[in-house]
Amino acid sequence: MEDRSYNHRHWNPAMSDVAFECVIPYIHDSRDRQAVSLVCRRWCELEAQTRKHVMIALCYAATPKQLWRRFPYLESLKLKGKPRAAMYNLIPEDWGGFVTPWVEEIASSFACLKAMHFRRMIVKDEDLRLLASSRGHVLQVLKLDKCSGFSTDGLLHICRSCRSLNTLFLEESQIIEKDGEWLHELALNNTVLESLNFYMTDLSKVNFKDLELIAKNCKNLVSVKIGDCEVLDLVGFFQAAVSLEEFGGGCFNNQAEEYAAVSYPSRLCRIGLNYMSTNEMPIVFPFASRLKKLDLLYALLDTEDHCLLLERCPNLEVLEVTRNVIGDRGMEVLARCCKKMKRLRIERGADEQEMEDEEGIVSQRGLTALAQGCIELEYIAVYVSDITNAALECMGIHLKNLCDFRMVLLDREEVITDLPLDNGVRSLLSGCHKLKRFALYLRPGGLTDVGLIYIGQYSQNIRWMLLGYVGESDAGLLGFSRGCPSLQKLEVRGCCFSEQALAIAVLHLRSLRYLWVQGYRGSPTGYDLLTMARPFWNIEVIPSRRVIAGEDTEVEHPAHILAYYSLAGPRTDYPPSVISLDSIPILDE
Repeated sequence: MEDRSYNHRHWNPAMSDVAFECVIPYIHDSRDRQAVSLVCRRWCELEAQTRKHVMIALCYAATPKQLWRRFPYLESLKLKGKPRAAMYNLIPEDWGGFVTPWVEEIASSFACLKAMHFRRMIVKDEDLRLLASSRGHVLQVLKLDKCSGFSTDGLLHICRSCRSLNTLFLEESQIIEKDGEWLHELALNNTVLESLNFYMTDLSKVNFKDLELIAKNCKNLVSVKIGDCEVLDLVGFFQAAVSLEEFGGGCFNNQAEEYAAVSYPSRLCRIGLNYMSTNEMPIVFPFASRLKKLDLLYALLDTEDHCLLLERCPNLEVLEVTRNVIGDRGMEVLARCCKKMKRLRIERGADEQEMEDEEGIVSQRGLTALAQGCIELEYIAVYVSDITNAALECMGIHLKNLCDFRMVLLDREEVITDLPLDNGVRSLLSGCHKLKRFALYLRPGGLTDVGLIYIGQYSQNIRWMLLGYVGESDAGLLGFSRGCPSLQKLEVRGCCFSEQALAIAVLHLRSLRYLWVQGYRGSPTGYDLLTMARPFWNIEVIPSRRVIAGEDTEVEHPAHILAYYSLAGPRTDYPPSVISLDSIPILDE
């Protein structure tokens, strides 16, 4: 018989490292890797040597040098700059978020880096030139996502030098357009491009012949999203792009019958056609049954058109529309015909186009039908005109795969009869156990302190949360803060909480790494915020200010609080519009 006690006495502890070295490359979740790195020094070293991707949620949370020392062999980096509120012009333009120090470190130190994603950052042409000269020979992915500060001259450096680029993403970036030479250089130099996206930018000096050349040279081109290029000019592009699966952009300026000449690639299953009207809609019908994604945010279709199109899309998984055209009737068609739906985004739509009849709204009627018919939903973001506790309860019962829920209750003249939504929110959160992201933006009276406490109690796995116009007093916030054990990022707007309550809540939320608040009850000195002061915790205040909202119109923006963990310490580039509380000494009692 084997002597197990002998084997135990002679066990070699070094074997555990050997086994772990084989296992750790297969651990991809960042939270799992973080836990692994805390076991012992050796495991921490192995985790650092094998980490391939890092996402930094705020560019001031660490320095570029600190990142390189910790993860010297990174292959992919995602870096976020300005707070998400910057997308809605709530953050001053000069707040910061410069990519320059990161690019300088990338150019000199990160020898393995070949994929970069910069989001809401200020990028200069010189940054792109440096990237092209230092990393151009290996760069495979470059995403400038909602960035600003650069021009087509900077893109020219990238497209001329980065011949291994398979992804170039510029969507919603503010780009100064000088000419279209950048795209021509891309067409001449690249044969491996798989994804090209300059959707929702102001880039208009685009030669469709360059797009056609890209399609001919790049046989693995699967996704192209462009600006307002006439669809009839893209006939040759579509013929050459035999592998194309996604297309977004384009426009229709000619007679509807002329578009019969357009033949889309056989693999196309994700589309977003700008300014498509009722007359052009039949060109989609022949391949509607294979569509998996449909972007109708900028289509010129009415409610009836939406219903006719959705009835022909049984395999649809992703849909983006505006509420003032899909309406409850379109939601019911979606629930009946599109059982495979996983992601639904319903934007508000332009106010001047809002319809006053029943077809122009999304309410509890549409959401109830959706929950009962599309039970595979994982993501839903929706603006609603009316909502009830019963509709939220229905979603909690049926949508067991829901990971991301976002709802905005429009503040219009309608009287909502079923407020507050305390019980509905509790039912939603208790039923949807997979929720990791949660946004609830209501109107005054939409959620009491009891409902806010429910959110804390039933948000076990939620990591990101946005709350607007919820709660009644500091007691609700403090009760909320005793829950949410996994919450890392909290955004609050339009609530009644005091500085003191916000500071105490931060101390209760043990996992919190980031806080943004707009609209709160300030103290005369601002010192109440210092209750949450501690090492590595930066606190910034943006005072209230008046901003131009339209022609001869100004609006008052309430004060902001931005607080976050940072290994880098207090920022050194604070603009005049920001007050740093890190420099204010904590007063003795």
